[in-house]
Amino acid sequence: MIIEQMKAAEGVTEALKAENQMAWVGAINSINNSAEEIVLHEMIYGEVAVCEC
Repeated sequence: MIIEQMKAAEGVTEALKAENQMAWVGAINSINNSAEEIVLHEMIYGEVAVCEC
């Protein structure tokens, strides 16, 4: 859910994937890393992470 929201906020679409695969991969990797950090902070460390999307 977090990843889908971040993809929409950053404009990472299937059209981008078709136009520029390397840019899409970079954006998806960045989103995945950010989502993982949010989950780690909220679930493991007990802190509320703020998404700067």
